[in-house]
Amino acid sequence: MTTREKLTTAMADLLWERGYAATSPRDVLDRAGVGQGSMYHHFSGKHELAVETLRETVTQVTERSILLTGEGTPMERIRAYLTLPRPGVRGCRIGRMTQDPQVVEDAEMIGLVAGGFDLIIERWATALTEATRAGELPASVEPVELAHTLVAVIQGGYVLARAHGDQAPMDAAIRGALALLDAAGAPRPEI
Repeated sequence: MTTREKLTTAMADLLWERGYAATSPRDVLDRAGVGQGSMYHHFSGKHELAVETLRETVTQVTERSILLTGEGTPMERIRAYLTLPRPGVRGCRIGRMTQDPQVVEDAEMIGLVAGGFDLIIERWATALTEATRAGELPASVEPVELAHTLVAVIQGGYVLARAHGDQAPMDAAIRGALALLDAAGAPRPEI
């Protein structure tokens, strides 16, 4: 691992654990096991390191949502994505950044976070549109609205899991989302 990679890996872990505001350059250097000169050789300071790290983190998190565009029927892809392992108690690597006031106030950092969520919502909306076209969900479903709802359910699962210090609320949120999708796709009795 290069020094640059050690720094971005350390910053990624600290952002996830503590957030931007609670992470000092010394924390990053200690975690990375590198000297002070190493950080300033690669980055102008904490902010530039955090932006680069957040950019990489958003890419990693959004890569998981590629399952929504992969093989199988739309609902198979949706179920596969919903049932990916999610460490609820640790929280979402990008969703947690919305709780950090310094990130929210920084246009560049919050822009990366928002852009990551926008990409995930776009992939959800595409899969849900395909599901309605395939007859797996009713035509009355508004894919973009449902995409926002499903992202909110996942993020809410993280919040509840962290609040309780237990994975169970995250798992319950995912089961609930699956149950809602199953109910929406169930054939309607004719009257």
